[in-house]
Amino acid sequence: MPKSFLQQLGPGLITGASDDDPSGIGTYSQVGAQFGYAMLWTMLFSYPLMAAIQEISARIGRVTGHGIAGNMHRYYPRWLTYIIAGLLVIANVINLGADISAMGAALKLLIGGSAALYETIFAITCLLLQIFVPYAKYVNFLKWLTLVLFAYVATVFVVHVPWREALHATFVPSIEFKAQYLAGIIAVFGTTISPYLFFWQASEEVENIERAPNENALRDAPQQAPKQLGRIKADTYIGMGISNLIAFFIILTAAVTLHAHGKTDIQSSAQAAEALRPVAGEFAYALFTAGIIGTGLLAVPVLAGSAAYAVSGVFGWPASLEYKALQAKRFYGVLAVATLLGLSLDFTPIDPIKALFWAAVINGVLAGPVMVVIMLMATNPAVMGQFTLSRRLRLTGWLATAVMLIAAGSLFATWGK
Repeated sequence: MPKSFLQQLGPGLITGASDDDPSGIGTYSQVGAQFGYAMLWTMLFSYPLMAAIQEISARIGRVTGHGIAGNMHRYYPRWLTYIIAGLLVIANVINLGADISAMGAALKLLIGGSAALYETIFAITCLLLQIFVPYAKYVNFLKWLTLVLFAYVATVFVVHVPWREALHATFVPSIEFKAQYLAGIIAVFGTTISPYLFFWQASEEVENIERAPNENALRDAPQQAPKQLGRIKADTYIGMGISNLIAFFIILTAAVTLHAHGKTDIQSSAQAAEALRPVAGEFAYALFTAGIIGTGLLAVPVLAGSAAYAVSGVFGWPASLEYKALQAKRFYGVLAVATLLGLSLDFTPIDPIKALFWAAVINGVLAGPVMVVIMLMATNPAVMGQFTLSRRLRLTGWLATAVMLIAAGSLFATWGK
């Protein structure tokens, strides 16, 4: 790809990569270990749905110059904005705790020592980088960090894969109407299509507008639309494509190693890495474990940042990673509190696996309603002006919304079974 095009990749690439965070790795490893190749088709199925809703979220940010929460604050009832932002923050804090815990456990697996110490160092480092490194520099660091995801591609190629069987399962879905299988599908969709990703990508488009002197919100500068909307589409589809490709390889790795050797009860990414060692060897184990740390460094800023953008949007506070700490004290305050609360969860008696389950429940339940609001927002001329959605995005966006609402309904239908 030309260098100029690579430089334009950003919000979509980082958003997609952060979706494969340590808790996501745990989910994908779990379904791969439990169901083998039977869940591979979900990555192919969810890709256009995930890409469409992320493209729509990015368009809202670029067209209006405000994030999801900021637009909800302007056009929708205050109580709805409070509820959605509040649930998003709760889910993000729990996810932060799970991801920080997984990073600490992974580094302990690699070099020994204290997981608690490593967790604290990771959390404080991510927080300080976000506060003191300007967005323009920090976003380049995050872009390069996405390369760590390819550790999961490399892992597959150091073990034997029956590709005919794996590809058949990818393109010919095998669906079982059993509670455990349906719960697995819900977990995968809830991990792949998460509300914090919508808020982050929309807000990053706003960041890009604010730091580029010649760029404006498209409602104010419609002549910039062809270039910017084309960039958003390419950035998003590439980013989500990489995200789902990596998730595919994580499921495949777990299926061909853990499931094939009867290790079907995996509860976390660190546990998956540890179980991989005697089955796939030291090199595969080291790659998988190092990937957990790298993806955590990518996901923690996105989780904390999306919480800060959401709360700041609700109250109309200045919100930008480009601002210095004193210019956006409340924005950075929320970011710091979210990160430190997530870290503090790792020092309580709360079971991280149960906490992550409840975070997945909140994300799964929250995604559908948030997507309904996003779709209504993106098709409303009062919000988007002349840049309301095309027929393609309307159809795919509403289909993605319907899938998430059905997934949430299925979660309650299978509850306790």
